[in-house]
Amino acid sequence: MDIRDILEKYKDGEMELVEALSHFTKRGIEEMGFANIDTDRLHRTGLPEVIYSQGKTTEQVRLIAERMYLKGIDILATRASQEIYDAVKTVVPGAVYNSLAKTIVYKHKEEITGKGYIAVVSAGTSDLPVAEEAVETARFLNNKVEAIYDVGVAGIHRLFNKWELIRNARVIIVVAGMEGALASVVGGLVDKPVIGVPTSIGYGANFQGLSALLSMLNSCAAGVSVVNIDNGFGAACQASLINKLQDPK
Repeated sequence: MDIRDILEKYKDGEMELVEALSHFTKRGIEEMGFANIDTDRLHRTGLPEVIYSQGKTTEQVRLIAERMYLKGIDILATRASQEIYDAVKTVVPGAVYNSLAKTIVYKHKEEITGKGYIAVVSAGTSDLPVAEEAVETARFLNNKVEAIYDVGVAGIHRLFNKWELIRNARVIIVVAGMEGALASVVGGLVDKPVIGVPTSIGYGANFQGLSALLSMLNSCAAGVSVVNIDNGFGAACQASLINKLQDPK
């Protein structure tokens, strides 16, 4: 029940003051003992509650997803295994699993609210799990997304083959492992925000993504910002907020 419903019921005499106030004190928190679902996060921050599955038990994720489903809240679970998905789909009919991204998605209604589209650009095929997490998250957040894969600097001509699609995006997410050079290349050629996502893909001196992270942080291209290693989810959240910014009146 939203605020308008509560106030209307109180105004019409269908709800006592004490009951109305009780709804406000509980608003925003769905207590489950082992978890507190932040049901008001979307209205407060523009980003909804999301289930980070890694570290949770299969049963915990199942119960959280079930409660969200029954409350009419759209569901995105990240870092979810096939076992977790098999459990969730027993209580959330219609939930969809992306085994590459390791995401579970269920939406009560599909809509697009972003002003433009988000381009997700990956350097190599090995970076796809992180890129797909970004794609699934951005689409879950009601953005149009264009995915451009395997266009890294080892074959830079592949990037320019997709250049119009990339440069016309409102926000560009660049996912790259190894030395992470692609974020700087793209950032030096576009007039749009570029969000770099370093991945843990690479040989020994890559240090599980640390070298890519440092390369992106040290980028000479002024318009590049960077999220944590393998954090496709975080990049998509930031891109979504940018894509939904309204022009000043």
